[in-house]
Amino acid sequence: MTEHDNVVNEQAEKRARLGKWFYSVLGLRVTRLEKNRLGQVLPGLFGYHIVQIGEFAADHLLETSRINHKIHSAVDFSAEDGPGPDFLSSHVALPIASESVDVVVLPHVLEFDDNPHQVLRECERILIGEGHIVITAFNPWSLWGLWRLLLAWREQPPWQGRYYRVNRVKDWLTLLDFEIIKSEYFFYRPPLQNNRIMSKLKFMEQLGRYCWPVFGGIVMLVAKKRVVPLTPIKMQWQTRRQLIASGVAEPSARMNRYT
Repeated sequence: MTEHDNVVNEQAEKRARLGKWFYSVLGLRVTRLEKNRLGQVLPGLFGYHIVQIGEFAADHLLETSRINHKIHSAVDFSAEDGPGPDFLSSHVALPIASESVDVVVLPHVLEFDDNPHQVLRECERILIGEGHIVITAFNPWSLWGLWRLLLAWREQPPWQGRYYRVNRVKDWLTLLDFEIIKSEYFFYRPPLQNNRIMSKLKFMEQLGRYCWPVFGGIVMLVAKKRVVPLTPIKMQWQTRRQLIASGVAEPSARMNRYT
């Protein structure tokens, strides 16, 4: 077995462990909460095709969308429960035509992929102009980020991922000509598997939204792919002739030279 095969197998094993984590007590809580938040956003995004990328938190996240054609893509699928993806593909090489998708949903892909910026590039490629991307990710500036600092050395999900700062992800999107429409933080409780303790800490959700809103454990970003309009050359010449005809002096390098 080559070194490349070892790396591929190791990555597949990590994805399998992470996929199973999303069906744990805490993972299911995350999934339900994100499904609720997506249910407030997706009904307002219209089109013909919506794509969810990633095998994590794949528990019917798109069902609240009004778009009829729903597609789910994943690198692999090894979870014991839940629906499988429609097709398997690398996140950075999707078998989808350019500018053909209206909405892309990206749940917890950036922090667990080796090339998150290229993932966003691929999303930009398949999105139509004015199409939307919806991203959910763990926030490093939160109790989740603190848990990751303490437990990352164990290489256990979901702490082995890289939690990117929200502003950094926004910068990536801006460079790809996306306009940030919405950013929302939630899940202010610590990431505990014990349901009884989590129920007692429910007050932290409302307290967090008012006292430290940007320190939620999960962030959701909604961005729109911008289309830069091109001004035809003919229109520019028409504007120039109108200015000259109206008697407005046209500035030139020769005029500036002798003044």
